[in-house]
Amino acid sequence: MSHPNTLLEPSGHQHRAPAGGEPPPGAAMDWTVPQHWDELTDEDHWVWDTLFARQKTLLHDKVISAFEEGLEVLNLSRPGVPNFDELNVNLGKRTGWKVVAVPSLIPDAVFFEHLANRRFPAGNFMRPPKQMDYLEEPDVFHDVFGHLPLLAQPAVADFMAELGNLGLKALKIGEVERIARLYWYTIEVGLAREDGRTKIYGAGIASSFGETHYSLESPRPHRLKFDLKRVLRTRYRPDDFQKSYFVIDRFEDVLNIVRENDFAALCAELEGLSDIDPKTANESELLAA
Repeated sequence: MSHPNTLLEPSGHQHRAPAGGEPPPGAAMDWTVPQHWDELTDEDHWVWDTLFARQKTLLHDKVISAFEEGLEVLNLSRPGVPNFDELNVNLGKRTGWKVVAVPSLIPDAVFFEHLANRRFPAGNFMRPPKQMDYLEEPDVFHDVFGHLPLLAQPAVADFMAELGNLGLKALKIGEVERIARLYWYTIEVGLAREDGRTKIYGAGIASSFGETHYSLESPRPHRLKFDLKRVLRTRYRPDDFQKSYFVIDRFEDVLNIVRENDFAALCAELEGLSDIDPKTANESELLAA
């Protein structure tokens, strides 16, 4: 894949592989592998520290306060790539979650099974310096810096577990793409209102230098009021900046999205309706500036 401007590339990623299959050599049946933290190189730790310092500075006052709180609660500011065993002690005490290492994208059923059991699958590799601003599969930085700070918050921790359960149910009724869209437009590229301003909470944006600016400042994308039916009908691309972002009224409302809706009934209601191109939006859907 070729990209014209690496400084402006997104780093939002899917963790799901579209097809199933057997785990790769060295992986358990649930596709987990050891982190092999002691095999990380000085270069790996340097890349983490460089990305961490840059992104933490950039995100200040652009990301919801719960994210910055999570960085400190989990001690992610300590130099070097985090050791998952140490990280899981704090994360487990906070919300009962743990991070598990995986070697690559994993099948839908495996991914949702992990989430339903409060395990977050994270890539066990660190991007090389030449791919500092873009890579195709999620690495340690995207997964740990982008996702884990909010998994230390009970509302998101519960939301993610519910998404795992929904994903498993969606697989049985052939509606996994609907749940993938919900995951994408919340967990990966979600925006929320806080203190009267639109801020970032999605991990794909939070871990991306270019999309941090683009999602909040560019006049090109639509910033839409969060509407669940609209989200479930809206296509997305994981390899480009978004054409539409959905903004929830309060970050704390994210859990209510799954607790107050019957997704099987919603999917049945939407059956036969066409998908929506994220490049299109009606005036009434747009969030007031």
